[in-house]
Amino acid sequence: MVRVLSYLKPYWHLVTAALALVFFQSMADLYLPTLMADIVDTGIVNGDINYIMSVGIKMLLVALGGALSAVLASFFSSHAAMGLGKALREEIFKRVERFSLSEFDTFGAASLITRTTNDVTQIQMVTMMSLRMVAMAPIMGIGGIIMAISRAPSISWIFLVVIPVIALVIVTISRISVPLFRSIQKKIDTINRVLRENLTGVRVIRAFNRINYEKKRFDDANEDLTDTAIRVNRLMAGLMPITMLIFNMTTVVIIWFGSRRIDAGIIQVGDLMAFIQYAMQIMFSVTMVSMIFVMYPRASASAERINEVLDTMPGIMDPVKPQIPEEVRGGVEFKDVTFRYPGAEEAVLSNITFKAEPGKTTAIVGGTGAGKTTLLNLIMRFYDVEKGSILIDGVDIREIPQDVLRSNIGYVPQRSTLFTGTIAENIRYGKDDATDDEVRHAASIAQALDFIEEMDDKFDTIISEGGTNVSGGQKQRLCIARAIVRRPKIYIFDDSFSALDFKTDARLRQALRKETNDATVIMVAQKVGTIMDADQIVVLDEGKVVGIGTHKELYRSCDVYRDIVLSQLSEEEVVL
Repeated sequence: MVRVLSYLKPYWHLVTAALALVFFQSMADLYLPTLMADIVDTGIVNGDINYIMSVGIKMLLVALGGALSAVLASFFSSHAAMGLGKALREEIFKRVERFSLSEFDTFGAASLITRTTNDVTQIQMVTMMSLRMVAMAPIMGIGGIIMAISRAPSISWIFLVVIPVIALVIVTISRISVPLFRSIQKKIDTINRVLRENLTGVRVIRAFNRINYEKKRFDDANEDLTDTAIRVNRLMAGLMPITMLIFNMTTVVIIWFGSRRIDAGIIQVGDLMAFIQYAMQIMFSVTMVSMIFVMYPRASASAERINEVLDTMPGIMDPVKPQIPEEVRGGVEFKDVTFRYPGAEEAVLSNITFKAEPGKTTAIVGGTGAGKTTLLNLIMRFYDVEKGSILIDGVDIREIPQDVLRSNIGYVPQRSTLFTGTIAENIRYGKDDATDDEVRHAASIAQALDFIEEMDDKFDTIISEGGTNVSGGQKQRLCIARAIVRRPKIYIFDDSFSALDFKTDARLRQALRKETNDATVIMVAQKVGTIMDADQIVVLDEGKVVGIGTHKELYRSCDVYRDIVLSQLSEEEVVL
């Protein structure tokens, strides 16, 4: 929790102002019972109206000063707490942006979203309450005890009995609630994950008529969270009645013993009234502490979850002494590369060796699970190799800063991803400063210009969340245009033509050939027709290279490649 609160440093002036105002508010509240006692013991007993009026005006001014301090303290503490939340969200987002895919797999998207939103909100709330209550409680408690003793020392022993009892109740309930609050945050993760999967997979769910199953799945997660929340809230709900019962019993005891002291002439009526007020203030300070104890366990659990993210160092880091090539040609070489996913028993890729040269197209083919997409992910350093090395122009990619490496790569993912915004903005995602002509040219090469021109707003057409207002083939072409506008030295296409018809596929590949004549093109494709004219085809089988060559060479010499070709084409259709 201390580490999380360290992000309050930029707002120290607001924190200082809030604490100072809380101090003034507390002093005003502590002074009011004394003024009231003076009115009763001096003004009312002696019938001195002028004294009553003068002290009454003083009470009014003190009360107004306390109220103004309370309002300003609330404003400053809220501002500081919101600033803390903003700083934490920024820090979490920055750290998550640096994570490799391994760290994403470890936490999960749903958990990272919860930690950035719900957990930060818990920290904000407890910070805002703490800046007022934690500061006010000791002042009111200690000050109240001092003032109460000064007014009626003969009955002050009551506090020695009451305060330990209240403290015991608070500590007991707090110790029971901490594990429950941690459990609640994890169950919120589960609900977020189920909801996220349901929303992103709505088409599959409906297509397979699994709506009732998903409802039950969500209901189970929701009921689990609800049951835990009810348990902890039931526990916390008992805190206030117990505290109030102790307060009321304390008041009865004070009046009982106080009235006897008044009869004996030891104290005056005004002193007893002031003592009761100070007792209430002391009890109120204990109540404030109890409220913090209610909120602190959950905030503490949230702080631990946030710290887990902030303490996790990215598995892939830039080199201490980076090598920045003066000019990237784009030659890619795999040298005896082996890779396995974290926690996996077997390697996904084993002893991969081949070269992809500038000005040539290298195709990667293989059966499902052969490791084709994993191989592409290694080029972009989404993961680091376990053994061997990947070189670009003879330099190990681990020696190149990640931003420099990826700025020279145009990537079209297997699953087309578009962002909310206009078509032009989505294409410019590949190059921020691309001109309108460059955007249009990239769309033309990607065979996207025709359907864009048919839209009412053309390049200003808004793409909805997830690109749901365009077809699969249109999304794929926009993603290709996004890579082309960058004019990179290395193009990576991960099965990026699967949603295109043969005619569009052929036109796009012909246009791409002219556009990428001096770049390295590496593509994964399921359709043999897409890669038959590649300069080099690398055949993968169970994570190993079983053949490298042209279409004709592999068809004659590689059984795996021949089986792939014949599974899609008849022997008469095979072009040799």
